Amino acid sequence: MEKLLVKNKKAYHEFFVEEHIECGIELTGTEVKSVKDRKFNFTDAYARIRGGELWLIGVHITPHTNAGVWNHDAVRTRKLLAHKREIDRFAKKTRERGYTLVPLDMHLKNGFVKVTIGLCKGKKLHDKRDAIKQKDLKRDSDREMAGH
Repeated sequence: MEKLLVKNKKAYHEFFVEEHIECGIELTGTEVKSVKDRKFNFTDAYARIRGGELWLIGVHITPHTNAGVWNHDAVRTRKLLAHKREIDRFAKKTRERGYTLVPLDMHLKNGFVKVTIGLCKGKKLHDKRDAIKQKDLKRDSDREMAGH
């Protein structure tokens, strides 16, 4: 059973998503509680591959209110859990020009917190305008169809 916690809409606006993988994320107990309460933000987050491991950087998880002295650092670098061959494939592609790893969504799957990481290429300004134009045309045509 999956439950979507948050989707990174900004990533779909700023990047073309070539492919994606679902990763586990290494969290402490208080971080899991905060994530399940949706008290986190990853709009400016990204992923990096260092030493053959995948790391999530820039995610802000608000410290849990009832944790006391066992609370966590809000913006620490967190390890992502993925298969070695997936990491190697993404590492090879990120060495190519213009590719970056961006978190696309965070969800619960069978009680575990999962992050979907996308292999993305940045959009130019005219690409963003085209995407907005297509979205407007689709919305207008859907309105027309609903009216008839």
